[in-house]
Amino acid sequence: MRLTLRQLQIFTAIARSGSTTAAAEQISLSQSAVSAAVKELEQSLGLELFDRVGKRLLLNDHGRAILPQAMDLLSNAESLELLCHGNAPCQLRIGASLTIGNYLLPDLLADFLRNQGFDIHETTPPLKVVVASTSDIAGRVENYDVDIGLVEGLCNRPTIRSEAWLDDELVIVAAPDHPVIEAAKDGRIPLERLAQANWLLRETGSGTREALEQRLLPKLGHIKSTLEFNDHEAIKHAAMAGLGIACLSRWAVKDRLVNGQLLELNTELGRLQRQFNILLQQHKHITPGMRKFLDFLQRPSPQA
Repeated sequence: MRLTLRQLQIFTAIARSGSTTAAAEQISLSQSAVSAAVKELEQSLGLELFDRVGKRLLLNDHGRAILPQAMDLLSNAESLELLCHGNAPCQLRIGASLTIGNYLLPDLLADFLRNQGFDIHETTPPLKVVVASTSDIAGRVENYDVDIGLVEGLCNRPTIRSEAWLDDELVIVAAPDHPVIEAAKDGRIPLERLAQANWLLRETGSGTREALEQRLLPKLGHIKSTLEFNDHEAIKHAAMAGLGIACLSRWAVKDRLVNGQLLELNTELGRLQRQFNILLQQHKHITPGMRKFLDFLQRPSPQA
């Protein structure tokens, strides 16, 4: 076999960064060594993998075709190395979007580890958890940076397999003294009043923002907003301060609903639901540790 894992590591580093200089910094090699390795790889394959545009190296159709398989080989090699090194268990890498990562995942992990027989107060197996936006987690799954992604949004990337996981209820909330509450007719707030209110929104790319727009725009025509946040807790506190109304997962606001700092609004929109999903790289090998966690996730759903 003429290909080496080092060549594939350099190839994927350039594919991600777009230059030999940036790739060299990522993998601690000289730029000349990186350039030589790419040249050797292309000669071995008999194909050019990049279009040279100035100092940039952009994947061509040949490069795009082999990138998923190269990343898969590197991921499997890393797993093999971990298994054979000091008998240490492989580190499970989990990516979660913000709602799931902040409000569901800690309890899920504790239950999972107890189910596996661990004393969670003293010791746990190696885990890495990344909490970010849905689009960020999808990118990390696609690039093999995490093994499993748990997100609240949709993912249509061709290299990712999406599996339905949990149903999530979205609720519209406001501070108890917000004037929108006074507009209720027959116990419900009309759509016209919701269209006038200032909404506290997540940033573009958030699963919560996407779900809200899909459900509200067809009925309200537009969503008035002067405040945008990248964190649910910031939105909660802004709503509690009376800065606007918000639509968030019941998981995120249930504590504030219980203590009365936020009120759930009864509106003409009816019940708002969405689905949490599990994301997997289609080409990634499912390790025993991943399989155990996936089987645990597919057990009966926890209740908010």
